[in-house]
Amino acid sequence: MRKVTGRCVLISALVAATTTLAVARDNDALSAARSSSAQAQGLQAPGKILVDVWGIPHIYAENEHDLFFLQGFNAARDRLWQIDLWRKRGLGLLAKDFGPAYVEQDKALRQFLYRGDMNAEWASYGPKAKSYAEAFVAGINAYVAEVQAGRRPLPIEFRIAGTRPDPWQAEDVVRVRSHGLTRNVASEVKRSLVACAAGLEADRFRVKLEPAWTTKIPEGLDPCTIPKGVLAAYDLATRPVAFPKPGERKAMLQHDPDRFLAEADQQRDTIGSNNWVVAPSRTATGRAILANDPHREHSVPSLRYIVGLNAPGISVIGAGEPALPGISIGHNGTIAFGLTIFNVDQEDLYVYELNPADPNQYRYRDSWEAMRIVHESVEVKGEGARDVELKFTRHGPVIYTDEANKRAFAVRSIWFEPGTSAYFGSSDYMTAKDWNGFVAAMKRWGAPSENQVYADVKGNIGWIPGAKTPRRAGYDGLMPVPGDGRYEWQGFVDNDQLPRVYRPAQGFFATANQMNLPGDYPVAERKVGFEWADPARWQRIVEVLQSKPKMTLADAMDLQNDNTSMLARRLLKLLQPLQSENANARKGLELLKPWDARDDAESAAAAVYEVWIANHLGAALLKAVAPKAADLIAPEASSISPIVAYLEAPDAALGADPKAARDRVLSESLGRAVADVGEKLGADTSMWRWGRLHVAKFDHALEPLTDAATAAQMSVGPLAFGGAANVPRAATYRRSDYRLTAGASFRMVLDVGNWDASRAINTPGQSGDPLNAHYRDLAPLWATGQYVPLLYSRAAVDAAAAEVIEVRPR
Repeated sequence: MRKVTGRCVLISALVAATTTLAVARDNDALSAARSSSAQAQGLQAPGKILVDVWGIPHIYAENEHDLFFLQGFNAARDRLWQIDLWRKRGLGLLAKDFGPAYVEQDKALRQFLYRGDMNAEWASYGPKAKSYAEAFVAGINAYVAEVQAGRRPLPIEFRIAGTRPDPWQAEDVVRVRSHGLTRNVASEVKRSLVACAAGLEADRFRVKLEPAWTTKIPEGLDPCTIPKGVLAAYDLATRPVAFPKPGERKAMLQHDPDRFLAEADQQRDTIGSNNWVVAPSRTATGRAILANDPHREHSVPSLRYIVGLNAPGISVIGAGEPALPGISIGHNGTIAFGLTIFNVDQEDLYVYELNPADPNQYRYRDSWEAMRIVHESVEVKGEGARDVELKFTRHGPVIYTDEANKRAFAVRSIWFEPGTSAYFGSSDYMTAKDWNGFVAAMKRWGAPSENQVYADVKGNIGWIPGAKTPRRAGYDGLMPVPGDGRYEWQGFVDNDQLPRVYRPAQGFFATANQMNLPGDYPVAERKVGFEWADPARWQRIVEVLQSKPKMTLADAMDLQNDNTSMLARRLLKLLQPLQSENANARKGLELLKPWDARDDAESAAAAVYEVWIANHLGAALLKAVAPKAADLIAPEASSISPIVAYLEAPDAALGADPKAARDRVLSESLGRAVADVGEKLGADTSMWRWGRLHVAKFDHALEPLTDAATAAQMSVGPLAFGGAANVPRAATYRRSDYRLTAGASFRMVLDVGNWDASRAINTPGQSGDPLNAHYRDLAPLWATGQYVPLLYSRAAVDAAAAEVIEVRPR
């Protein structure tokens, strides 16, 4: 078990160092910090960026405009390649920089842009959203102008790629939608494929529907008409940008429907988060504690960026995405907030009958309706511009046409509604001063669908979800539907009709993407969503919170790094009575029966367990109960939830003696898993460690285009790592080699009211520059469960400042 002592010593040392610095700099707080200056066209008054010893910038401005201007300027200073690529990807401008291989991705990306009324769009986020974005973009453009003029160096990534940064427009911040998180169009396709191959009943082995729900095939739909590759354009529009070597581009940029659908299934458990809030009555300090660790795909640079923003009337600190103004996770000195995904179903796949005489018309009710056709020019590096044709039905972009069978397919998504730019709504709630103000801002929240936990300096805590939630009448959104007018959204569920909790009686509240609708919620009427993450992470979090009558910050940090698997506990109960004559199965039982169900990096049993559930247990069961759907369901670690539920209560699908058949599946698959581990780690079980298989390595997307020395400079790791997808220390891995792919790159624990005692970590580092010390410096701390201070007061920031950047108007 990981010891708390090491981290406490580190934290104590950091606090002591900060205090000592504060005393030593009593008369000249910033005398030891490196100093530099900059000029920026468009800045109204001088400002400062204080970068602390952990790479966290704290921005001080004379007015609100300059604050967000400097945030944009600083984002470009530290993450220019990342935010420039974010914009070019989102707007469908990749081929202009990277060549003809990216034309199809550009086309797909343009299909999913927001194309509606911009006045309605800006108004959806609150009164200051547009001015924040305009100032932020002006700051980015001021830095880009410095680079273009040669006054600042072109970052190494642009030199590797042979490109240059481009200026922004304010609407670029919100028109881009495809980086956001929605659901469940991929699951609709997967369910149709399973229903066609083995019947709809077999889908229970892929995902458990919650609250308890029985779906049916919509009238007018033949699930066998849904092509496996129908989401090729959707895949291109939502995937990261890849930079394969020239000879490998075609293969890497192609759509692989099996991979895409398997990864989409996996995201129910991997793309989520943990958060909880504890009332003062249950903490050691008598102040509230708020903790949050959002889970996304790992990358370098990190998806998140920590920043402090300070100007008259506003003072916030926390994390957000570097291409957006403000923060989405953090505090403002009065209230604190943290988010996880609340699994609302926000998209549908529509199937259309095409007019045999005109493929640009589709049947809608009793007539043929014309598609809207848009032609756009795509600039292409190395050749002339290409014309691309984008087709739209009344529901959304046409992503696939089955010409032989005269069918078309389109996606309807909340992305095409005003107010659904991912996370931009945080620009509204981050300045709220109390629960009522926070709730008012959350009423406008659109995307992604979120659980927000709340705490304030008066000791109040709460939970409120927010989402643009389609109101479906007569269908549940779990399968594709005919686009002929029978299955329309009837507006949206008002956010006031979602549940919420204020001052919970138990003194805490936690979410971890699990189904958390109250038992009396009108599910059949509102149909918020039926596909949620396994509750294992939430169950463990609640177990620990209930056991701690006086929670400390150290307890909260320990819980964020907790490796206890509640799913493993359930499987271990099934293994306890088993015996086996097979040597490998017997060895597996000897390792797992006494195991504490913790996925620690040094655990041999954890290695066996994870290899078992990732590649052996689910496959064995599915071959026995649903052989026609076994390959489709792709039993990766994330889909183990319905597998475990079935094994606990097997039925006639396993034959006349379901429990005996279940025990054979368990024993035989465990034996194969042990053999698999032996091949990977050797015959000596004393040398088996989960951390030898499960490693964190951060590879920059541009590495395939660089030489070996540069690639090494741009990568971080490998680092042995514990955890797994369904434990609080979420750490999802690739099924093929167990390498870490997703989890909590950012963690935060807030001491509400004593803000300088708060802690956070971002991995692998704050900077996007591979030659900067802050590119990788936080990764070892993150991998071992360590944190750094999240400083808020000006005195503490001054004491910890390593660099002072004075920015003046040009």
